[in-house]
This record gives sequence, structure tokens and C-alpha cells, in this order.
Amino acid sequence: MSKQILKSLVNGFALLLMSPLALLAGFGRIGVTFRFGAQWVAMVPGLPGDYLRIAYYFMTLRQCSLYSRISFGSFFAQSSSTVGKSVYIGAYCILGGCDIGDRTQIASHVQILSGARQHGRDSDGRILGSDETRFQPVSIGEDCWLGAAAIVMADVGAGTTIGAGSVVTKPVAAGVVAVGNPARVIREAAHT
Repeated sequence: MSKQILKSLVNGFALLLMSPLALLAGFGRIGVTFRFGAQWVAMVPGLPGDYLRIAYYFMTLRQCSLYSRISFGSFFAQSSSTVGKSVYIGAYCILGGCDIGDRTQIASHVQILSGARQHGRDSDGRILGSDETRFQPVSIGEDCWLGAAAIVMADVGAGTTIGAGSVVTKPVAAGVVAVGNPARVIREAAHT
């Protein structure tokens, strides 16, 4: 049996196993049960967990390729997100509303927020709870690399590398390397 056929069979079995949880989440339309399922499936270890996570998100995100990988401890907080083909998401990532392009690689402990301004203040200056009307989806282009522990609050262009520990507060152009807090472009990305 070829590797591709075996993978397809395992994907089918994972979809079958995750169907009740996806149904409970209204296939991504019921926020509270979607997040419960996302956090639960994040804690399934090993390769079986990788298959179960991608199956759950295939059925609950706006769009998600079965041919991507989401590692242990990582979860999406919003079902409005999309995941392209051949995307790798490392361990312990927290992902808000975002669109992730094909072949993008995301290292461990990365956070992609739903924009930079999620909390307002009242007239007395007291912080308010998160306001979903202020959420903005963040776009990560195709063929990007987000280094370990990066925090991304703005769009990242295709073919861009974001250095480990960097904080992206403003959009970053395509085909560059950006590092630091706040992230600044230091050079064009190398293309081979």
C-alpha cells in the first residue's frame, strides 16, 4: 500500500472520529463549543493528535487543508480562520482570526492575534473586555516562516521571514526578513 493511500485512510478515520465533536461545535458556528473542541483536541499527543487536529479544523474552520499539520498544544480561537495546503504549525501556538497561506511554516509558541486593538477603554480609562467587533483577521502569505515565539498582530506578505521572538505590530511587505520588537525589515528574503 502506498504512503499516499495510507495517509488518505488515516485522514478518513480521523474525520470519522472528529465528526461528533465538529457537530457539537455546529461545524464552527457555535463559538463556545468550537473553542472547547479546539482546546480539547490540542491536547491529544503524537502523530494521532496531529491527524485529529487537522480533521477537526477541516470540518470547523472556514477553510482548512487536510494536507497540513497542527502540532500538540496548538489551537485556533476563532473558526473564521483559514489554513492553506502544506502548512506546518508548531507546538503551543495560539491562533486568533487569521488566514495562513500555502506552505507557510510556523514555529512553536507563536501567537497570531486577531489584530492589534481588541480591547477598548471606557470614559474613565478602565480596560474593557475583548470586543469582537474590533477583531481584524490577520493574513499570513504563502511560503512564510514565522520564528519561535513571534507575536503577529498585522499582515505578513508572501515569502517573508519573521525572526524568532519578533513582534509584528504593522504590516510587513512580501519577500523580506523582519526582526525585533517591533519587527523591522532588515533585508530581502533569500530566494533559491
